[in-house]
Amino acid sequence: MQFFPVELLFVCVVYLSGKMFTFPQQTNTAHVRLNTTREDFSAVTVCLRSFTDLSRNHVLFSLATPSAANDFLLFKRAAANQIEISARNVGALFDGQEYTLNTWLSVCATWDSTSGLGQLWLNGKPSSRKFTSTGSNIRGRAIITLGQEQDSHGGGFDANQSLVGMISDVHMWDYVLSNCEIHRYMDNLNFTPGNVLNWRALDFQIRGRVLLEEKQAICY
Repeated sequence: MQFFPVELLFVCVVYLSGKMFTFPQQTNTAHVRLNTTREDFSAVTVCLRSFTDLSRNHVLFSLATPSAANDFLLFKRAAANQIEISARNVGALFDGQEYTLNTWLSVCATWDSTSGLGQLWLNGKPSSRKFTSTGSNIRGRAIITLGQEQDSHGGGFDANQSLVGMISDVHMWDYVLSNCEIHRYMDNLNFTPGNVLNWRALDFQIRGRVLLEEKQAICY
């Protein structure tokens, strides 16, 4: 187990298969920044696995650019089964998904700038496709955070929207992943890793009290 105290900044590129980030307390500081040099996205797919007991609002994935704090946001609302996808600061609410507490959940979200449609997948179950924002790409220096939701480019964190729990297996693509590939990710099969963010070779910075640990396995 590795532990990084509040004042420490930890930077590296690591093969993270079998690992997880643990966010052990509610704060407005602790987070993981994921690094990418890409500055133009006409489409996005993000997949991750999360574990929490939070019933309040909390962030799952936050991408901000200088022009839009919610350029691509995956956000769990306090309502039992509501998850929001925002693209270019325009959100769509997805309801009826079984967001279960205290269990690992596999989440994927997609968005395409041409159609403006977003879609959510939770544990292999797709949502309806909904309109968010169309006509413009995500452009500019992207800052991506786990554990905190950005209300400004790289900041504006609110402890009441922070994640307390664990995150693993984060991947991001610059295109809409096919249904079959999403199912392969969900089922832990051999899938095409993210070409923007790849958990198997992730460039990241840890700020504050975030732990990098072995992912907990289920034993029988």
